[in-house]
Amino acid sequence: METPQEGKKSKKGSGWIARLTAKGMGWYNYSTSGVWSDTRRNWKVNLMKTANLSVRSFLNADLQNRAASLTYQTLLAIVPALALLFAICRGFGFQNLVESQLFSSFPAQSKALATALKFVDSYLAQSSEGIFVGIGIIFLLWTLISLISNVEDAFNKIWGIPQGRTIWRKITDYTAIFLILPVLMICASGITVFMSTTIQDTLPINFLSPVVSTLLDCSSLVLVWLFFAGSYMLIPNTRVKFKNAFIAGMLAGTAFIILQWLFVNGQIYVTKYNAIYGSFSFLPLLLIWLQLVWLITLSGAVYCYSSQNIFEFSFSNEIEKISDDYRWRIMLCVMTITVNRFVKEEKPLTTHQLSEQYGLPISLVTAAVNRLVAAKLLLNVVEKPGDDVCRFVPSVNPADLTLGEVIRRVGDTGSKGFIPGFDTRYGDINATIDSIKETALEKADKILVSSLTINDNRNENSNRN
Repeated sequence: METPQEGKKSKKGSGWIARLTAKGMGWYNYSTSGVWSDTRRNWKVNLMKTANLSVRSFLNADLQNRAASLTYQTLLAIVPALALLFAICRGFGFQNLVESQLFSSFPAQSKALATALKFVDSYLAQSSEGIFVGIGIIFLLWTLISLISNVEDAFNKIWGIPQGRTIWRKITDYTAIFLILPVLMICASGITVFMSTTIQDTLPINFLSPVVSTLLDCSSLVLVWLFFAGSYMLIPNTRVKFKNAFIAGMLAGTAFIILQWLFVNGQIYVTKYNAIYGSFSFLPLLLIWLQLVWLITLSGAVYCYSSQNIFEFSFSNEIEKISDDYRWRIMLCVMTITVNRFVKEEKPLTTHQLSEQYGLPISLVTAAVNRLVAAKLLLNVVEKPGDDVCRFVPSVNPADLTLGEVIRRVGDTGSKGFIPGFDTRYGDINATIDSIKETALEKADKILVSSLTINDNRNENSNRN
């Protein structure tokens, strides 16, 4: 039979477990959903939002399937890419240097590289004969442009960008990338080898050689960081901040180096593949390696996107359940802000700038802008020809634009009257709604949008944060 003291201890124990459970559930609810309603901007909240959005984006973007798709595209592009690289290298006389650098940079894939280089020699030999010259160059460029186009589509999907580059920009930008990057890699490899041999030969003290070797290894790591950072900045069809891209590049580059180390030091397991696949044992290892590399690359893009957009996804849980009335109010706020800035001759804003400066969630701002553009109340403008960043200005003279006109245009935008017999069957309902709407529009037609005011406390918010 339980004594009173034991009963007290049992209650204390169960109470402690209940408090711990409640605290754990509270932390879980805050980290998964409540953090988006937290308007503080300290490093703890920022870290929690970044981690939350990274996990959500990783799951929603279906990165595993995209990594598999890019792995297939990479297999098709390996030989043409290496052929282009070695064609340039032969012109500069750096073929042997680049070949050695490839084997040193990808030691885990030495067999795959050796096989690919044999195909490259045959590819270049055939490309220099007859009509295959033109067809080979076209096929080579198409394969490379197709690969980078798919990478851009994957990055744009992560960033939520509906459209990529135009066909002309893809041809010019991607061709420039594939012509410039090999030269830069050759120069970087040459500088590394030159510095390694020159400095170590000129150093009078031998014990400094390990220091130099460590510095050179660190420089190669920094180059990998910059490569990933440059990819995250240049490939998406949007403007990416260098700070976010570099941090993401550091994480992805470090993960890539660790993956290389694991593959090099895990060669003991290759014997199992040799027993099954024989001389083709490098192929499954290459596929696994490529899949992991693309998964690391896309994960870095997710982190870059998350770190740059954490404050634009505030109140995401409430947005999923937003009422039509509140959505309409936000759309009217966007229209009023745009009109007021135009009247004051201030610079037009992008959707991201509207979100940041006026404290509105980016998803609602984007939906509002798209609806107002469809209603022919806003216009897309660019600062200079060829610029991908769109800003928005009123398409109607603010001196004549009334609240009634906004309501009328937005309400009439979209398809209607397509149900047969609807007006006849539901005539009484339609007449009642039209009467109420006409009464409201009579009052709204007397209110200019430019007369509506916005309590612009952006400076106060920035100082408070």
